[in-house]
Amino acid sequence: MQILKKTFFIIILLFIFSCGRNKLKSTNINESKNLEDSTFKLIDKYPDSILLKENIIQKYRDNEDYNNAIITVDNFLKKDSTNGRLWNIKAVLHFENGDTLKSIESFEKELIYLSSPTDSISLATLYAETKNSKAIEISNQLKKCYFFKYEKETEFINGLYNYYKNDYMNALVHYEKCIAIDYTFMEAYREKAICLMSQNKFKEAIATLNKAVVLKNDFDEGYYYLGICYEKIKNIELAKQSYGKAILYSPNYIEAQQALDKLNNSKIENK
Repeated sequence: MQILKKTFFIIILLFIFSCGRNKLKSTNINESKNLEDSTFKLIDKYPDSILLKENIIQKYRDNEDYNNAIITVDNFLKKDSTNGRLWNIKAVLHFENGDTLKSIESFEKELIYLSSPTDSISLATLYAETKNSKAIEISNQLKKCYFFKYEKETEFINGLYNYYKNDYMNALVHYEKCIAIDYTFMEAYREKAICLMSQNKFKEAIATLNKAVVLKNDFDEGYYYLGICYEKIKNIELAKQSYGKAILYSPNYIEAQQALDKLNNSKIENK
């Protein structure tokens, strides 16, 4: 069963290079172009300022212009190829642009110059998604070096790796360990539910997700996957309510809106 994921654990772990993303695209093209030009002039004047470089990249990222964002990072890397921070930014951009392999390559480069456990975890999640056993190697290394500090993260990585290897039984064991370590770890509930859904165990997935949304009542992904589960067991009204709550807490949740629209349109057609 193919299940679309709105977000992945890496988004939680990355040190994103801004405090938040603005989903609204700039409407004043001239103003935007002037800002870009002035920022590039400042970068020419202060070439060592990583903040100025991040600002221009973030401008492209806010407008979801990943092509220009990545080109800009590449241009900066030509002059500063050992800057781990820039490689981290490039990894994030590729991930958000849907290119997992290039994101992995960039994380690998980053960790040569700027090693950190959190970015190692981010890389391991991508290895897990691509069924690469290096995910387990990183997990074991983190356990060896940091003992219990990243215990829930390493269990999560193991869960993901087993899930993508279709070893659902072991995946569930690791997700349950995550929840036992930190019962507020929403991503573990989500992944456990997705694992159950992959086995068509929709009622068990519903029970898992209901626990999650009780603990965090604005857990948009929890409601989205509840909607999918309720659809599968033909409880259309609860499916609509769940999709509606996902949209309530995340108005830009496209998958939830599309799912709700589909159910509403289906009801109209059947009249």
